[in-house]
Amino acid sequence: MNDIRNIVILTGAGISAESGLATFRGPDGLWEGHRVEDVCTPEALARNPALVHRFYDERRAKLAEVKPNAAHEALAALDAAWPGELLIVTQNVDDLHERAGAKRLIHMHGELRSAFCAACGRAVPWVEALPPASPCGGCGQPRMRPDIVFFGEMPYEMDRIEEALRRADLFVSVGTSGAVYPAAGFVQTARHVGARTIELNLDPSAGSFYFEESRMGPASRLVPELVHDLLA
Repeated sequence: MNDIRNIVILTGAGISAESGLATFRGPDGLWEGHRVEDVCTPEALARNPALVHRFYDERRAKLAEVKPNAAHEALAALDAAWPGELLIVTQNVDDLHERAGAKRLIHMHGELRSAFCAACGRAVPWVEALPPASPCGGCGQPRMRPDIVFFGEMPYEMDRIEEALRRADLFVSVGTSGAVYPAAGFVQTARHVGARTIELNLDPSAGSFYFEESRMGPASRLVPELVHDLLA
């Protein structure tokens, strides 16, 4: 891999599952007992704000019980040592990448430990419960909500992600389903510009056929192996 300088790494629920966090959508189509449509859409928030806020309060509290695993730590080590461009794009809303030490990171779907005001757009760190109608410290409006990108909303920093993909020599997808767009389309952008593409996953994703190489197994083994090869 001596010809690689610019890297984009996409991570999904599979990388955090080994730390004890539930994947976004289980085999039964539910996220920890809830239909996604009941907890992760603007309509759900408008219809039942108490349920939606409580759901994310519980997910936020769960973060105190888990810690980064070897995959998070390996990516943080790559972040610290890689001399070229590197961008870790995570679909996850947990903070395990940061706690492992990653710096070059985008949470494209938002963060559990953040809240933002639907009135003025101000985002602030948040670690406690977030009751519905909490007032914004900036504009004062009672419109604070979980800083989560719901279905139907635009993911964060897409321009920056697309620019990094256009410059990439290597694109790696770790623990993703390959079924949620726009992230599922990143591999196609990377291939279009001639980047090498590698998938690391427990099982083939919905978009496995787009990748030049697929390595199957737990992220806690596959990611450190890949990072070792890159830094060798």
